[in-house]
Amino acid sequence: MCGIAGLLNLDRQPVDAGLLQRMNELQTHRGPDAGDTYVANHLGLAHRRLSIIDIASGQQPLVNADQSAVIVFNGEIYNFAALRDELERLGFRFRTRSDTEVILQAWKAWGKACVKRLRGMFAFAIWDFGSEQLFLARDRLGIKPLFYSLINGRQLAFASELKGLQCLPRFDRQLDDRAIADYFTFGYIPDPKSIYAGTHKLPPGHTLLLERGQTQPAIEQYWDASFADPVPVRDQRQLQDELIERLREAVQIRLVSEVPIGAFLSGGVDSSAVVALMAGLMERPVNTCSIGFDVPSFNETEFAEMVARRYCTNHREQTVAVDDFGLLDTLASLYDEPYADSSAIPTYRVCEQARKQVTVCLSGDGGDELFAGYRRYRWHMLEERIRGLVPAAIRKPVFDLLGNYYPKLDWAPRYLRAKSTFQALQREALAAYLHTVSFTPEQVLRQLFTPEFNRRLNGYRPLAVFESHQQQFDGDDPLSLIQYLDMKTYLPGDILTKVDRASMAHGLEVRVPILDHEFLGWANRIPSHLKLCGREGKYLFKKSLEPHLPDAVLYRPKKGFGVPIARWMRGPLADTLRQRLLRGHLQSLGIFNHRTLERLADDHIRGTSDHSVTLWALLMFESSIRRSLSGDQEAAA
Repeated sequence: MCGIAGLLNLDRQPVDAGLLQRMNELQTHRGPDAGDTYVANHLGLAHRRLSIIDIASGQQPLVNADQSAVIVFNGEIYNFAALRDELERLGFRFRTRSDTEVILQAWKAWGKACVKRLRGMFAFAIWDFGSEQLFLARDRLGIKPLFYSLINGRQLAFASELKGLQCLPRFDRQLDDRAIADYFTFGYIPDPKSIYAGTHKLPPGHTLLLERGQTQPAIEQYWDASFADPVPVRDQRQLQDELIERLREAVQIRLVSEVPIGAFLSGGVDSSAVVALMAGLMERPVNTCSIGFDVPSFNETEFAEMVARRYCTNHREQTVAVDDFGLLDTLASLYDEPYADSSAIPTYRVCEQARKQVTVCLSGDGGDELFAGYRRYRWHMLEERIRGLVPAAIRKPVFDLLGNYYPKLDWAPRYLRAKSTFQALQREALAAYLHTVSFTPEQVLRQLFTPEFNRRLNGYRPLAVFESHQQQFDGDDPLSLIQYLDMKTYLPGDILTKVDRASMAHGLEVRVPILDHEFLGWANRIPSHLKLCGREGKYLFKKSLEPHLPDAVLYRPKKGFGVPIARWMRGPLADTLRQRLLRGHLQSLGIFNHRTLERLADDHIRGTSDHSVTLWALLMFESSIRRSLSGDQEAAA
């Protein structure tokens, strides 16, 4: 794991070496072991290194043996040894044992098609001296981040994190109105947008190529998740065995490391599966770590301990206070743009704990997306059956009436809180799923913004994010569609962003075997009825794991990695909430309706409604924007 940055001056003026160094220093946390820059007239590349493989000779920026190209790279390529053998047979020479040099020579051999040969997680930039081409690429699922900006039409700048760009003197800090609407809908800003109108994320599975004489980069997609061509199911047991073998192989190739390696163990199905397979592949006990909370209702450590005992892992557990809201501003400095998933707090703590023991950690991220583990999938499919039974001419007015007039019983038992379900049933499938995952319902979103800001949006609806992805979906069933939408939005925008920033803040590399693109490609072809079977999500995944994990881990109710933000904002954070939302920086932006902010805060603090998700999003927005507009990029450097 590393941090990369670079500048290409399109007017061919020399790169400011001091400025490039500054960009690099702001990402030191991503690579605390080493850092260097490379300047060749109008090009500059920078790199921060967390040494994992080829510690002795893998320094970057790296120039290839014939001095024809230079690279900076963040990530790990798991099939680099096989690619190296192939390239050597083609006549290429190597000076290091690193995967970095393999990527560089693969570029020379196969051009931009080289990315299709790489198996791993990556974000890299290559400058080819002969053709004067700048080539950027991001891995298929978006495990590693990459931001870029075309500044004043004269300079292309890129970095692993936004803070690497924010220090540039001509960096455009104009906020993107549509990104703001997206943020308050999703809780994060989906690719390719960033919070700034002039800065973008390179989307997962895409490349960027800027050739000599061009002033606009060409963005091209080289991979997408496919749900076509389902696997024929003749023998479910055989399919279960194949699942385990494929996942075991994905885990095994991620065990190569010259530094201590371990795994997160939350006690959930996915992390437990990874630990179980690691234990069968490693000669030494697996190093595992978990976070426990000092409130029993949030604590899952008994299940982590169950798995640790079964596999005799070297297990470490740390109990932290569930009221750990002091990280609010720290998180804003890590994520650089508004990010509202409150589970970033325990994720930060578990990464902090893991780094005391290991430098590389395997995680179970991706299991819910691949095998339909989220509860919302079950509810969406139930709603889809109702939509199929009740004609739209009847369904829309009936459920519109119920959705509008049924009370929002946030305080009541779950079975009485039907308002959101009624509101979803009045919508078609795509809009209904957006309503389900939204941080802020659409009608509240309009009230949240000022009339002037709503006019600036000019009719834009965040539903457009889902609609654009739906056009590329190649499956044929509604469950696969929402899995695909999550793989394109929630997975890179929320889950993988959360883990990348939290782990890099502590100099920890996290590898995600369940998101191996070959395993994912096979898993996507499993028929939907074997993923969500009745009320059981991850059906085939759990059945496959029965020989490896106890039923108490596999079949217990799913619990999120959450924190009690609703309680915080009625108690210790209530004054902070009022200060920052009603008397702070938000009032100067001209974006938010003060009366709506006041109503949301008052209703929540009094306990008459639960607006905690929207209010947390507002707090994180305020903290992030305050730091951004004040030019503060120092905190996470």
